[in-house]
Amino acid sequence: MSRLFPPSDGPRVFALPPGVDFARALAAGLDARLAGHQPEAVAEVEIWLNTRRAARTLQAVFAEGPARLLPRIRTLADLADAPLAAPLPPAIPPLRRQLELARLVTALADREPHVTAGTAAFDLAESLADLLDEMQGEGLDPAAFGRVDAAEHAAHWQRSLRFLALVSRYLAAAGPADGQGRLRLAAEGLAAAWAIHPPRHPVIVAGSTGSRGATRAFMAAVAALPQGALVLPGFDAALPAPVWDRLAADEPGAADHPQHGFRALADALGFAPATVAAWHPAPPPAPERNALVSLALRPAPVTDQWQAEGAALAGRLGPAMATLDWVEATDPRAEALAIALAMRGAVDTGTRAALVTPDRQLARRVTAELGRWGLIPDDSAGRPLALTPPGVLLRRLAALPGERLTPEDLLVLLKHPLTNSGPGARGPHLRLTARLERQELRGRAPWIDWARLAAWAVAEGGEAQAWIAWLEATLEPLASSGTAALDSHVARHRAAAEALAAGPDAAPAHDLWGKEAGEAARALLDSLAAEAAAAAPLDARGYRALLQSQMAGRDVPEPAVTTHPGLAIWGTLEARIQSAGLVILGGLNEGTWPRLPGADPWLGRSLRRAVGLPSPDRRIGLSAHDFQQAMGAPRVLLTRATRDAEAPTVPSRWLLRLENLLLGLGPEGSEAMAAARARGNDLLSAATRLDHPAVTTSAAKRPSPRPPAAARPRELSVTQAERLLRDPYGIYALKVLRLRKLDPPGRQPDALARGDAIHKALDSFVTETVDGLPPDAGSIFAKVMQEALAEQAPWPAVNAIWTARLHRAAAWFLEGEAERRTRGTPLEREVKGRREVAGLAHPFAITARADRIDRVPGGVALYDYKSGSGPTAAEASAFHLQLHLEAAIAEAGGFEGVPAAPALHLELLKLGKTNKGRQGDTLALDPDPGKWVRFVELIAYYQREETGFPARLRPQRLTWGSDYDHLSRLGEWADGDNPEEVW
Repeated sequence: MSRLFPPSDGPRVFALPPGVDFARALAAGLDARLAGHQPEAVAEVEIWLNTRRAARTLQAVFAEGPARLLPRIRTLADLADAPLAAPLPPAIPPLRRQLELARLVTALADREPHVTAGTAAFDLAESLADLLDEMQGEGLDPAAFGRVDAAEHAAHWQRSLRFLALVSRYLAAAGPADGQGRLRLAAEGLAAAWAIHPPRHPVIVAGSTGSRGATRAFMAAVAALPQGALVLPGFDAALPAPVWDRLAADEPGAADHPQHGFRALADALGFAPATVAAWHPAPPPAPERNALVSLALRPAPVTDQWQAEGAALAGRLGPAMATLDWVEATDPRAEALAIALAMRGAVDTGTRAALVTPDRQLARRVTAELGRWGLIPDDSAGRPLALTPPGVLLRRLAALPGERLTPEDLLVLLKHPLTNSGPGARGPHLRLTARLERQELRGRAPWIDWARLAAWAVAEGGEAQAWIAWLEATLEPLASSGTAALDSHVARHRAAAEALAAGPDAAPAHDLWGKEAGEAARALLDSLAAEAAAAAPLDARGYRALLQSQMAGRDVPEPAVTTHPGLAIWGTLEARIQSAGLVILGGLNEGTWPRLPGADPWLGRSLRRAVGLPSPDRRIGLSAHDFQQAMGAPRVLLTRATRDAEAPTVPSRWLLRLENLLLGLGPEGSEAMAAARARGNDLLSAATRLDHPAVTTSAAKRPSPRPPAAARPRELSVTQAERLLRDPYGIYALKVLRLRKLDPPGRQPDALARGDAIHKALDSFVTETVDGLPPDAGSIFAKVMQEALAEQAPWPAVNAIWTARLHRAAAWFLEGEAERRTRGTPLEREVKGRREVAGLAHPFAITARADRIDRVPGGVALYDYKSGSGPTAAEASAFHLQLHLEAAIAEAGGFEGVPAAPALHLELLKLGKTNKGRQGDTLALDPDPGKWVRFVELIAYYQREETGFPARLRPQRLTWGSDYDHLSRLGEWADGDNPEEVW
């Protein structure tokens, strides 16, 4: 074909300003240069773009018409596959490289344990692989590590340099991985081939800033071709020459400027920014805003020019800010809702809207908020593999080896949507899961006992036995946690996941590996198995760390759904050459956008400079370029949340610069800034109203239901009597509505478990010493305490803590026990009792289980064990009815095997730390027959239909809580409110 470009003495570099629709301008510029050529000439043009999405966008622009041939559109990721004169060496998979480096890092940790923990080896290996890949991409010789004078640096950096020198020599011999190093080899190979036989057709690299060494090398080779050209995105041609001069690499504050990357590219390729021509005369949609942003983002040492050059913006600040809204929400949810509302408004007006943000949580929140209108945006990033159903299942299974299986773990697996996902199997599976949960997994043993579950399955009958056998056969092999080869871990992991998904019938048509997420999960396990030879033997913790490390870097496209053509969510790189009528820059907080450089475990800043690597602030400069590019859109919305989940946030440095510049330019700038904020506040107000109901609902009143007499309680336990005094509504919910709080999965080391352990130990001690306290009572107490804790507190750490506490209480208890034995002799323990209440309108009974009854002269003594500090004397006098009611039952002969006798002594034994610093205390109560009389009057009062059951009638303290506070809608009313009685 004839020449597309005239001859040039230097690199041929073009550019487009910020805000221009890059793909359309690129196509329009190409069409303009092809005018007069044959129709087939366009097919000879070769265009290299930075992302596949950019390639699809350009193809869509050409497809809009007229009908014609298309240029050859490629991406820089395809560079290593380009035909070369000399073939490239086979690529080393990144996973294999990471596993090889992890072995070296582990060896370093074994030799110097203070360097790192073993489970961090994979993360360190990943950062090391990135560092070495960057070295190779920049074309730096691995020997550069050895040329650095290590004596000038701290000891840990000296150790790091020695390690890097050894590793880099090993990698140089092994060859580059499939990354920047291989791309640079391809670029250098193409440059060498083109130097001998340059292509006759036009070659164009468009949309790249040349920030990476490999890409920059390829761009240099293209720019030197007779028909080669570069088209730079977001180039600020109006930047004054003195500012360009200050963007040199060694100038302070230069690396975080948006145009610093172009200055570095100009230095590497040998062109002057002033010689960069416009690719196409497409005017930017917001030239005034471009000028304002350009001035605001000047390097810090030259912001004194704000006053000098700001005068030139007089009369332009209003137009610059007229189509910019500024939102500062109170929290991330309010920010997401405001963004969603703005995008919803764009749909109404037919405007294409795009959210540009590096914050994936914000992107997911916005997607969720758009769902209220049935709108699904085109989200380019997808979802992390670890958050997809297959990823969650694989992570949960990987967490089991080396740990005892808990009821909670089992329930998570049983209720996972991929478990037993064969055709028609899910319904029966969920029914069995529900029965197993209620009958065996809640409030029972803290760990799974397969023999117990097998016995349950026999009692259930039907398909339960095969179901439990399947679960045991699937999960029991995961209990071992020994060190093994990586392929063994993968095989065991895969087998468990597939068996769990296939169900008891081993259905082959399960959903585990289905859809994009399942395919990605299976590809991950396949890659781990394929590269297992490069990994050192791993224990269970090491395999979990490796799996999490690999999942973190893999994103999965969202399930195939019909997205709205006018709504998109882009990452900052993808937004570089995309365009929309409304561009929303979300998450503009320091640390999010820009994301600050993290601590490099291998090289400090001075070492990077000594080796020849670019400054870490270069990435901030790239983020600044993306910000400047997006700020050139026709309409812009800037958003941030003033607080995240943990603390107040700091605005992005670009927002602060823009605000300071506007406020420093006099009334015009202040008014423009105030107007932008006012529009943002209007949007926030409208978004807030979305959550307000159209009809105002009044707050609930403090409830005091009055059920009919037939539905009122006919029986209470002595422990429920205190609840009737404090919270009658709780008795109503328990006895009338018959609502009981579900126990948590398994047993928890809570106050209930501690009380059970103490009751068991004291009961055993009294049983073994019923005939009298022997001289070795202390050893007997220690033995029964150990046995009780082994049964009731199987958690090792909790067992140790409770054992220590009971040891400290032993002397106090034995001293008091000697006095109790002097008073009487043990008669019964944990004995049931019941007494019918006479003289009431309706039948009623009080029940009890007495902790201990002793025979004393003329009657009995009643003791109640408390595992905590227990009630004070005042609280016991007002509310503690338990022992007094037990005394009434004993007097009536209501305890099994205990003859009727008056209770002459009532005592609380409180085994807990007291205010006096002791590990136990007692509280003796005077027997009071009047308590029984008043209790009967209380029951008679609550048997009347006009009596309500008010919520929280006498709470113990402000923080006192009931299991039914949510049912009574506490929070809409306060404790002091008058109860609303409802029939």
